Amino acid sequence: MANRDLHLTRNIGIMAHIDAGKTTTSERILFYTGKTHKIGEVHDGAATMDWMAQEQERGITITSAATTCQWTWNGKTYKINLIDTPGHVDFTAEVERSLRVLDGAIATYSAADGVQPQSETVWRQADKYNVPRIGYVNKMDRSGADFFETVQQMKDILGANPIVIQIPIGAEENFKGVVDLIKMKAILWHDETMGAEYEVDEIPDDLKDEAEEWRDKLLEGAADFDDALMEKYMDDPSTITEDEIIAAVRKGCVAMECCPMLLGSSYKNKGVQPLLDYTCAFLPSPEDTPAIVGTNPETGEEEDRKPLESEPTAALAFKIATDPFMGRLVYFRVYSGKVVAGSYVYNPRSGKKERISRLFQMNSHQEIPMDSIDAGDIGAGVGFKDIRTGDTLCDENHPIVLESMTFPDTVISVAVEPKSQADMAKMDNGLAKLAEEDPTFTVHTDEQSGQTIISGMGELHLDIIIDRLRREFKVECNQGKPRVNYKEAITKTVEGWREVYKKQSGGRGKFADIIVTVGPKDPDYKEDDLQFVNEVKGGNIPKEFIPSVQKGFKDAMKNGVLGGFPMTDLKVVLTDGSFHPVDSDQISFELAAHAAFKNVCQKAGPVLMEPIMKVEVVTPEENMGDVIGDLNKRRGMVQGMEEARSGARIVKAMVPLAEMFGYVTALRTITSGRATSTMEYDHHAPLSQSLADQVLEELKR
Repeated sequence: MANRDLHLTRNIGIMAHIDAGKTTTSERILFYTGKTHKIGEVHDGAATMDWMAQEQERGITITSAATTCQWTWNGKTYKINLIDTPGHVDFTAEVERSLRVLDGAIATYSAADGVQPQSETVWRQADKYNVPRIGYVNKMDRSGADFFETVQQMKDILGANPIVIQIPIGAEENFKGVVDLIKMKAILWHDETMGAEYEVDEIPDDLKDEAEEWRDKLLEGAADFDDALMEKYMDDPSTITEDEIIAAVRKGCVAMECCPMLLGSSYKNKGVQPLLDYTCAFLPSPEDTPAIVGTNPETGEEEDRKPLESEPTAALAFKIATDPFMGRLVYFRVYSGKVVAGSYVYNPRSGKKERISRLFQMNSHQEIPMDSIDAGDIGAGVGFKDIRTGDTLCDENHPIVLESMTFPDTVISVAVEPKSQADMAKMDNGLAKLAEEDPTFTVHTDEQSGQTIISGMGELHLDIIIDRLRREFKVECNQGKPRVNYKEAITKTVEGWREVYKKQSGGRGKFADIIVTVGPKDPDYKEDDLQFVNEVKGGNIPKEFIPSVQKGFKDAMKNGVLGGFPMTDLKVVLTDGSFHPVDSDQISFELAAHAAFKNVCQKAGPVLMEPIMKVEVVTPEENMGDVIGDLNKRRGMVQGMEEARSGARIVKAMVPLAEMFGYVTALRTITSGRATSTMEYDHHAPLSQSLADQVLEELKR
């Protein structure tokens, strides 16, 4: 279906804390949208559910990154591209890259748990990418479910402006349906039809007063976004129409000034249809989002692209998946122009043209071949030779580089080897494919030991990678002990260091002479690990050799002076130097920079830096002392304690990763399995001298 009505397209994702019901909600959305287009029998639905079985076993979100479905609301058929985002913190990169290409999101909460630690993380990520969102309080059938408490927490914890659109009829096991405050009607679901049928009824008498009170709050909130509505609200609220309320709330939602709140129980099939209606009503279409801004790789100037087919093509590859039948499947969002099957697109990173042999849209678990993917839409293509997550695909005559996604450095490594030597090539191939899919997973060979080292964001991350190697690539692996990814930094500034590089061996020699000041980089310099400043005056070093000095330092930083760990946060000021008209060349200046780095960093107070993790533990009150005692033993700094909804406590701490191996098991033991924890990388911090000595000693063994 060529959908030229862009205002009827929604690119949305579901974001939430682990276990708030993201996948169940996505699954129900597929179930109901699928049913609107083919004669619905429950066994169709059963197939949709069954198709999730392998996912359930892996416990990690839907396989397809983007699923396209359709939903009819207000007499118009909307096309919804649903992108699933994982909730587990080891996969923050997945959430980042999904949010980067979304126009709107459904922030999902568990009614029994409210706003949880990870809900805060994804909320901040959505703020960073300016993604408007609606709120959906799920699990209203669970004991302890409290819709209004969750709404209050959104104000207190997230600083959000929630506008209540529905209130619940009953809660916990008596949860029956919702009161829609815009229509002022009750919606009740039939359990016997899996929630596919529901009836719209008058509001129950015992809820009328409460509904009137919340309706008034809704009108007051909506009036903030529309002056005409404000006048009507002041004069006579009864003259306000449904369409006027929807238009005003939509305006506030798209401007990210409010978050409309809905509720339901996805598992019990209640609340999903109105959620789809209001997704179409409130969340922005690609036309409502500002034109995407990128840089012209040739001029360095900023350019923008509007979501029009007439504009030059610009698309962003946000996920790469390996399909056993089709090979490399690349998901991308087209921001302008269109991508046509069989045509060429230009990749400014590699400087090469790529032919896209076939295009698809994913419809739940089927691939639907497409002739083209147009502006504002999301699709997948096959046929790429050299592509990475975050690459821009554009028109060769109008090149543009869209802002790529930034991914954190890996913090943990483990050595792997196949159980049989015959599997070596299979393992290398599998790891290379997995590294291509996941930008936060890297593979390298240790030069000294020749071992294959894999690195990622946490123990769970690497466990899943090794599990996927076994299942998808049929390779059994032995793995070493997990190791922490240390970095190095310097603490002092050394001024006016002179490095002369001379080599004479008959014929042309090599000569370079540089004077540098080396120290820690400025705190406000965020762009790169190396802050390079050129202060050479009067051509003492010719212009063409300056980048070679910078490159020499940048390369040398890969191996620090203490234990060969990468060096971070370095500032190099090139102040002066000299050259030889015949013997100087770019390589000489690069080698001089290498030598200067090695010599000067020894004198600049080098220190080892270790990754510090932000840990949050949700524990019953009675185990709190033990949990804190254990974190202190692990060199943790407890930063605060808060009360969670269910009377449990949330302990927040910063703990070195080196002390956190096997923590999940230890925590189970301390709390008899009643506590849960999440952990994400926060920053690197210097190690004390005695611990640094231990690490370096182990390296030598």
